[in-house]
Amino acid sequence: MYPSEPFPHFVDDYLTYLHEVFPSQASLDGVHLHDDLLEDLSRPAVDAHIRALSGFSRRLRQIDATHLPPTERIEHPIVGANIEARMFDFETVRSWERNPQIYADVIGTSLASQALFAYAPEAERARRVVSKLRQVPRLVQAARDNIKECPGIFVKIGLETWRGTLKFIETDLPRAFSGLDDLHILGDLADTSTEAAAAITSYVDYLETDLAPRAKASFRLGRDNFEQKLRHEEGITLSADRLLAIALRELGEVQEEFRSIAGRLNGGDPMATWRKAKEEHPQPGKLVATAQGQLQELLEFLQRQSIVTLPQSEPVVVAPSPEFYRWAFASMWTPGPFETKPSRAYYYLTDVDRTWSPERQEEHMRDFNFPTLWNISIHEVYPGHFLHYQHLRQVESKVRKSTFFAPSSFVEGWAHYCEQMMVEAGFRRGDATLKLGQLAEALVRLARFVVAIRLHCEDLSVEQGMRFFRDEAFLEEATARREAERGTFDATYLVYSVGKLAMLKLRRDYKEQQGSKYSLRSFHDAVLAQGSAPFWAHRRLLLDDASDAAVLE
Repeated sequence: MYPSEPFPHFVDDYLTYLHEVFPSQASLDGVHLHDDLLEDLSRPAVDAHIRALSGFSRRLRQIDATHLPPTERIEHPIVGANIEARMFDFETVRSWERNPQIYADVIGTSLASQALFAYAPEAERARRVVSKLRQVPRLVQAARDNIKECPGIFVKIGLETWRGTLKFIETDLPRAFSGLDDLHILGDLADTSTEAAAAITSYVDYLETDLAPRAKASFRLGRDNFEQKLRHEEGITLSADRLLAIALRELGEVQEEFRSIAGRLNGGDPMATWRKAKEEHPQPGKLVATAQGQLQELLEFLQRQSIVTLPQSEPVVVAPSPEFYRWAFASMWTPGPFETKPSRAYYYLTDVDRTWSPERQEEHMRDFNFPTLWNISIHEVYPGHFLHYQHLRQVESKVRKSTFFAPSSFVEGWAHYCEQMMVEAGFRRGDATLKLGQLAEALVRLARFVVAIRLHCEDLSVEQGMRFFRDEAFLEEATARREAERGTFDATYLVYSVGKLAMLKLRRDYKEQQGSKYSLRSFHDAVLAQGSAPFWAHRRLLLDDASDAAVLE
């Protein structure tokens, strides 16, 4: 049996479809053909998506992978799993009828990408924002129609996200296009912003007064759905029980190392050492300036050391997090890999809200202590997400270049791995607090690993999850609660630790295979040159290893 159609032709068709029906992510991919559109999540559109995905699944099954070239033979199941993951979310997880947050996220990220990335003249991007704003009432209506009951925690998080999106539309968007002098566009922007804000305000009131009192559904996926989600989205085939055993083992080892280093720093209580280290942090309002200085030092270190190739790029802009994205401590917004011209990337950090009490401001900044902030900057920028994207731009394979196929375990695993790797490579050698910060970040990710499984496969409550983050990862209570709540709607946020462990395993095996030819730079460049793919695919591409079990074990 020979392919019924060329595999690259199928990939082009499928990507074209994804870019059209998910225009917000297409823009983040660097494809701007549909930048005047918002996603359609009405019930008829969801049904149409499911039919279309079923059709793509049938077409792909008709392409016999055994007759494809070696790299396409590896990419064939990557694409197949992507289709299955999308169908699984639409048909089984059904986020679109359980979680009001996803609708707000679509609006916020879609508008923000137009405001932030100067891929086109300001007037052109403003017109596209006007078009998107006109579609906000339709998307809000879809949320109202689709979500009849949901978990109470989803309403809580949804309200926070919708209010942030509303503030973004009312406050940040006008500032983003303040340089425009076209009165017609400015008038349209004002009118459509008012209409969108009215629709959102009405929906927020509906969530608070109507949906919230009857929001009694469970947030749990259940063991089978949790394992299927990991298999489809990340290519991770281990059972939840095996993953939990790995997580607890790693957590214990990192806690022991953390206590050992903290204890050596002051010869006393390790926890007292960490609390003291957390008192050293930027002053409120100085977070961005501090991070800017860190990026310069990181870049200079990478330029001196033979760790990884640094492609030429635009400088990174460090800025405060937009209001709609303040639930994230830090984030990296990088122009998509398919952008046709250079554009600025933005490293966002969430400083204190000046309306907070002094006690809450101090608590917030303690989690941005200097050693932790170093690790965040490594993770988000150098040599984490930002550098990964610079290499991604040079990848030829559309499957391994597009963010639509990128597994979070590789994307986040690379960035989390970089935190440990930079310490091992000698960055700020002799600074024990930096190592302590790296271990503290690892503990948070490992706590996510444990809590995600226990939230969705067992009967752990959000309150118990909060206590786990507080007691086992040493977080402040407010931060610990936010981490536990995130696990309810971001069920696979264990991907950070899973990806890091898979990357370390890949490095060990690559080093053994290469022998005397091995270098850290050769490994990093080889991995990044392959683009974003599940770790089983990286093992086949780099090691010719077809064993799925070898990814973590």
